[in-house]
Amino acid sequence: MDICPVCGLPKELCICGALKMEEVRIKVRTELRRYSKPVTVIEGIDQKDHDLVRIAKKLKNKLACGGTVKNGKIILMGDHRDRIIEYLEEMGFDKDRIEIL
Repeated sequence: MDICPVCGLPKELCICGALKMEEVRIKVRTELRRYSKPVTVIEGIDQKDHDLVRIAKKLKNKLACGGTVKNGKIILMGDHRDRIIEYLEEMGFDKDRIEIL
């Protein structure tokens, strides 16, 4: 039986990951890039606790857009502020801690 080094509970009972998901304060904003093309920037997700590349890949698949991860931010092509909360909530992030700017 594996034991979590953080909380000391067995791995199947460990709640450390769920707690980290609820503590994150995510900021979502849009920027205009080259040729006045909008991009959605998601910041505030800690790289040490979450795999940003995996999260970005899931969001790109759900939103049918391109994007990348740079400097701890997820950058998605297009303006997705209206649908991003729904998809982040599906991934386990707290809806009340997602701020649209």
